[in-house]
Amino acid sequence: MTKTVVDCGNCGPDFHSIRQFMTSNFDAVVIQTHGADDTLKVMRSRHVDLVTVNRKLDRDYTDGIDVVKIIKADDEVGHTPVMLVTNYEEHQQAAVAAGGVHGFGKLSLRDPETVELLQPYLGS
Repeated sequence: MTKTVVDCGNCGPDFHSIRQFMTSNFDAVVIQTHGADDTLKVMRSRHVDLVTVNRKLDRDYTDGIDVVKIIKADDEVGHTPVMLVTNYEEHQQAAVAAGGVHGFGKLSLRDPETVELLQPYLGS
């Protein structure tokens, strides 16, 4: 069954890299959003299996942790796993403390460990 990923706050080239990685390794469709409002709109309109949020949103450079907090505080969709896209472990830990799950960095898109990390959310 095809999984749905919402990728929030990545620029075009990074979004395409993430989408290519996910669709190459999983039966998944990846939808691009740019902030909390449009991410929540997508999440309320269809089933979403995973949300990835850039550490710094591309359009206004706000902190992705704020998006994680907004999603996790939402009664309707807050149960959905949300992970931060960052290479920095201290930011990963902050995302987990905000209710997210441990994510990955853009530098690890080719690593087999990243596929393993995503398997519980996107595997069949």
